[in-house]
Amino acid sequence: MTQENKEQIIEAAATEAPVEAPVETRTEPQTQPQTQPQEQAPAERPQRGYYQRGSMPHDPSARGSKFKKKSCRFCHDKDFTVDYKNPKMLERFITDRGKILPRRVTGTCARHQRAIARAIKKARTIALLPFVEK
Repeated sequence: MTQENKEQIIEAAATEAPVEAPVETRTEPQTQPQTQPQEQAPAERPQRGYYQRGSMPHDPSARGSKFKKKSCRFCHDKDFTVDYKNPKMLERFITDRGKILPRRVTGTCARHQRAIARAIKKARTIALLPFVEK
């Protein structure tokens, strides 16, 4: 190969666009659509904590609450105190059967619920409140 041939080859290579290697692509064999419907796998249940509050259909907050959030009346009104000698006030916190109502029903805070329970038990002991209603 002479010097002139080499220069011509280099010039031709420089002016031509670089040739890219062919890319291999796989083609999937085409299948005929099936006439029978395939059974779909049942959807898996999402992990714990997936749903946002209010997005579940059985969540009461999704429908809107009928009641406002209960607050402790002893915390709001400092004059209203728990006293075992006041059976009228204590009767609000017991059922007709004589059971002490829970916090979630009365709306009292934990501290005052304990005080109410102690006052009711003390009032029962000194016969201001009945243990059981008939």
